[in-house]
Amino acid sequence: MGKSKATMRDIAAAADVSVTTVWMVIHNRPGISPSTAEKVWSAINDLDYKPRKSESISQLRTVGLLIEQSSIPAISDVFYGDVIRGVQSEAERLGMRVVLSVFDRNKRGFDLNRLMHDVRGVVVANDGDLPAQTVLQLTALDLPIVLIESYIAGQGLPCVLGDNFIAGYQITRHILNLGHREIAVLKGPSKYSSLADRLRGCMAAMAEEQLLFPPEWMPEPLSGHPIKGYVQMQEILALERHPTAVIAISDKTAIGAMDALREAGLRIPDDIAIGSIDNTRESHFTRPPLTTVHIPKYELGMLAMQKLNRILMGEDTTAFKSVVYSELIVRDSCGATSRNL
Repeated sequence: MGKSKATMRDIAAAADVSVTTVWMVIHNRPGISPSTAEKVWSAINDLDYKPRKSESISQLRTVGLLIEQSSIPAISDVFYGDVIRGVQSEAERLGMRVVLSVFDRNKRGFDLNRLMHDVRGVVVANDGDLPAQTVLQLTALDLPIVLIESYIAGQGLPCVLGDNFIAGYQITRHILNLGHREIAVLKGPSKYSSLADRLRGCMAAMAEEQLLFPPEWMPEPLSGHPIKGYVQMQEILALERHPTAVIAISDKTAIGAMDALREAGLRIPDDIAIGSIDNTRESHFTRPPLTTVHIPKYELGMLAMQKLNRILMGEDTTAFKSVVYSELIVRDSCGATSRNL
């Protein structure tokens, strides 16, 4: 008699557990309940399973990290660099390997099935150019997924989010508390749900004071432009009437806007205040240092990886939307005291 043709996948199906759980039971790894282990060993005996050399942990513990093409320049220096480092660090702690995959919506013949062929689960970071239908294709491939900074209404997919609505509310409330009433907002592309939520938070704070952002002080971001905030601020400065304060939807946008303000000979915050959201490393070193709202970027990646691992181990299959608290970081770019404007 030759060796049984049963595989770990067969054992997992028979025991109604994940392939990773089967591997951990066979190798006597901690974290598996006695009842689960008993089910796995029973399936092994029933199917006369013999481990195969090809069924290695490197294959069984490989997960994908899917991001949009436009996020690539941001990996090393702004928001998503920290998110990705959080994913990678937690994966290493859990003994998992991460394969980075890039979705390019402009690439013809893009094959998501081929891209995700050797992974056991996927973390999807951001939406934007990663449309909902692409994410739903992953569920059709029977791949567990966890979303970071995105969600799909009505789908009940597990996701980990920054508290973006409250972040928008916090920075706007701070600027309002300083006495400003003529306020501009530099929006982000509406295709990003996180940025849309931030804008809603800004508008909610304004509504509490029965205020609206004037349409001319809400310039649309220029699609594909690397320094959108700079261009948006220039549009506002070209108008006859200027705001006394500006809210930027992200630190990257704020930094570009600050360059435009300095070029125009305006002093920050004496002539115009500016605040934003993210608390990237760059925000510490702007001139003056940028008042911003901290979004726990590293923790978003770490928590998403923890959730995916629990799904793969069959421990936690409940879908939830997890929101990580934000925190206002007051520096010098808004001024420190209330003003009589």
